[in-house]
Amino acid sequence: MTIAFWCVLVAVLLPYTGALAAKLGGRMAPGANHAPREWLAKLNGWPQRANWFQQNSFEVLPGFAAAVIVATLAHGNAARIDQLALAFIALRLVYLVCYVADWATARSLVWTGGMVCVVWLFLLGA
Repeated sequence: MTIAFWCVLVAVLLPYTGALAAKLGGRMAPGANHAPREWLAKLNGWPQRANWFQQNSFEVLPGFAAAVIVATLAHGNAARIDQLALAFIALRLVYLVCYVADWATARSLVWTGGMVCVVWLFLLGA
């Protein structure tokens, strides 16, 4: 399996870091797991932002996975595909830090960098 494909697996698992942080930071009561989405919607502060990171990570995942697959199937440069996939994952980790720390401008810039990686991966297949 290529590095880029491993990055897709990491991207699949990454949202759960936000969910875990939100639940631990919000001190999820045992009974709250009966309606976790309702409970998560009531969070404030950094646990709320960790949950928002989780939601955004699920939103961006299909595009990233598709871009890696398209670039690979179109026989794009394998080294460049791996570099862009690694850059995407690194940017998502920085995005998590920016989101939890409430650095809104930095978060937006990092998000944009991740989307540039996704678009570039698609263009490698062109």
